[in-house]
Amino acid sequence: MTTTLRPAGPIQSGADGARRRTYDVCDNGRPVGSVMLAVEPEAGGAAGAVKELRIDEAVRRRGRGTIAALAAEEILRGWGCTQVFTEVAAGDTAGQRMADALGYTERSRHMLKTLPEQPPVLPAGLTARPMTPEEFTVWEGEAVAGYAESLVSRGFPQERALEMSRASHARYLPDGLATEGARLDHVIHEGETMGNVWVAPFEMSPGLRVGYVFDVEVREGFRGRGYGRALMLQAERIALAAGETQIGLHVVTANTPAVRLYESLGYALTKSYLAKPL
Repeated sequence: MTTTLRPAGPIQSGADGARRRTYDVCDNGRPVGSVMLAVEPEAGGAAGAVKELRIDEAVRRRGRGTIAALAAEEILRGWGCTQVFTEVAAGDTAGQRMADALGYTERSRHMLKTLPEQPPVLPAGLTARPMTPEEFTVWEGEAVAGYAESLVSRGFPQERALEMSRASHARYLPDGLATEGARLDHVIHEGETMGNVWVAPFEMSPGLRVGYVFDVEVREGFRGRGYGRALMLQAERIALAAGETQIGLHVVTANTPAVRLYESLGYALTKSYLAKPL
């Protein structure tokens, strides 16, 4: 058995440097699966992705997927990539085992929760109110900078990270506080703002529309006192008021306190995002 990758079509290139191509996974020249490779221009062309790796059911569990993944990495090296990303859906134990064996580590994850029928009650002494336009102006500047720094920590160049962060806010908050469906609230204790949360409708995957927590932050000096939990309860209240039945979010795996908080609130893993250096 000789497993190889054979191009299934031409390379598709974008003006921004994006590149992608689909390959057939072949045994002795016979297609037994497929995989799509891509270059992510956001990281200066240095990041590649292995997507939609599929092996036909009849020939699985014989190492073809692992060989195909290794061959995909060699192609990405030839494209100038220095790191590679992939995704594994929750429950895909075979995919997770293969990723572990190949040296991938989880960078972040999507999590999802089914909302209760009744809105949760905020802890005693806490209230919530919408962010004012003046507060939004301050918050947005800090949020853009904060998201850019998170992208830098994931390997994106500083200048490109700032561009991506600004573009993200322009996309999801085009009209600021007046953006349709978006809600930004503060949680208040004794007249003082403890933190803020941003919730809006979002399609986490094709056909899966949820109330999505785009941002949640407890102000420095008030962390570790349960205000993060209160903000997440307020996020549920916002989503329920908008008629949503599920709420989702994205979290960096290294943020262990946040992951534990979300798990304790009933959020479950839906997809892991993994990476490794090439």
